Amino acid sequence: MLIKLMITMFAIWFAAWLVPGIAINTPATGFVAALILGLINILIKPIFTILTLPLTILTLGLFLLVLNGLMLMLAAYFVPGFYVSSLMAAIFGSIVISFVTSLLSGGK
Repeated sequence: MLIKLMITMFAIWFAAWLVPGIAINTPATGFVAALILGLINILIKPIFTILTLPLTILTLGLFLLVLNGLMLMLAAYFVPGFYVSSLMAAIFGSIVISFVTSLLSGGK
């Protein structure tokens, strides 16, 4: 669990470095952002995925990118010192976070 949290924290830091419009103030903020993002992905994202299923089907799954970006923006709302400036930055940031997390966890 702690390893996955550290991988997510590194992925968030990498996204903040790579994507303009995403910023993290301190390493502790990155840790809290990873924790909150994990909780949001476990508790809130499945509800929104089911509610937006018709739109996801209509867009052939591309709306899930928007949904991931919205979840990243929601995490930024709850974590002081973690900023996401726009939906496009959040979408690109969520793509980077997903890619880096998948790469570092061995595709699991």
